[in-house]
Amino acid sequence: MSEIDLLILNAAQVVTCAGNGPKRGAAMQNLNLIPSGLMENGAVAIDGGVITAVGSSAELQARFQPAAIIDAAGKAVCPGFVDPHTHTVFAGDRAHEFELRIKGATYMEIMAAGGGILSTMRHTRAASVDELVALAARRLDEMLALGSTTVEIKTGYGLDLDTELKMLEVIARLDQEHPCDIVPTFLGAHTVPPEFGGNAEGYVDLVVQEMVPAAAEWYQNSHFAAQETPFFIDVFCEDHAFTVDQSRRILSAGIEAGMQAKIHVDQFNALGGLSMAVELGAVSADHLDYSSPDEIKILAASDTIATPLPAVNFNLGLNHYADARSMLDDGAVVALATDFNPGSAPCLSMPFVMAAACRYQKMLPSEALNAATINAAHAVGLGSRVGSIEVGKQADLLILKEGDYRHIAYYFGHNPIDMVIKNGLIV
Repeated sequence: MSEIDLLILNAAQVVTCAGNGPKRGAAMQNLNLIPSGLMENGAVAIDGGVITAVGSSAELQARFQPAAIIDAAGKAVCPGFVDPHTHTVFAGDRAHEFELRIKGATYMEIMAAGGGILSTMRHTRAASVDELVALAARRLDEMLALGSTTVEIKTGYGLDLDTELKMLEVIARLDQEHPCDIVPTFLGAHTVPPEFGGNAEGYVDLVVQEMVPAAAEWYQNSHFAAQETPFFIDVFCEDHAFTVDQSRRILSAGIEAGMQAKIHVDQFNALGGLSMAVELGAVSADHLDYSSPDEIKILAASDTIATPLPAVNFNLGLNHYADARSMLDDGAVVALATDFNPGSAPCLSMPFVMAAACRYQKMLPSEALNAATINAAHAVGLGSRVGSIEVGKQADLLILKEGDYRHIAYYFGHNPIDMVIKNGLIV
């Protein structure tokens, strides 16, 4: 018998979400239960924070001598969620804007009047690193309790060099101090700051010529580079933000500096940014609420991962959602994310996002779970480490309160997670 740290026994389902690379097409409905169908008395063996075996309880009990045992007691076991699009680091809130929207103001009207991103910018510029770390750590605590074990975090509430670098410092500290694994993204091009009012081109020059090189240098000197965690560049390609040509310049500068590309695109208008992002080889394209059928087909024929953000549409009270069903049917790789932020998506819950995607975007529970785990892991460049229950991967696991994974999306408005295991430790 081999000695190991932990053995999880008696699972009603071990939902591995395993696959060869990101999933698309029919594979999105395959969760790779081991064996196929319901797996009574399933088990997972863990040692050194890594999954060492998956099988039946009888098989693994015969092979391993564990230091500790968790009795899953007929509950389902699935991978930890990966949230591939968040804005978790910020100060202040925008509850007053929530009331304005209820009264009829639109997101873009609030933004054009100096609210929205610029409101959060002012609070974030004024906050210290320690204050921002403390605020974000509390949010990550709740994300973790809701099952998110890996979280992408963007800058973008600084909009000047010093504050953007301050946000990167906060993101690095969170990765070192919090149980969640963090993936950093530079979003200096979130919107045009007031110092450049009416001069978007001037701000794009600043981003390309000063911010991108400084962010790239920060990354090379960070622990993220040492541990080979990817570093992304993002841009908000939208009216009142950045044009397609400006977005191309920004993303191209980041790519030349060694970053991988993401894009906020087609949230309110289809400007052609999606095709541009695919052309540049963007890892993911996010929002996609107004992407045309032709551009969805272009996306589906590429390796760029489509990431709808349904919590935004729900929060803004919209009836229009990204056409995730067409994306899936056309063969796109689809992920899901919270887009957690203080304005358009004050939502920390991947289970709620999955519930909304099933109801408003016609995703099946199996598709939503694959989108929130293995595909989301590939959307942050970590598909070989996390996102599925496979031998050799990090032991980031969830034990659900129910014995059927479909209850994650079937129930909503509560936490469906009974236990979170991160790197083999109960957290």
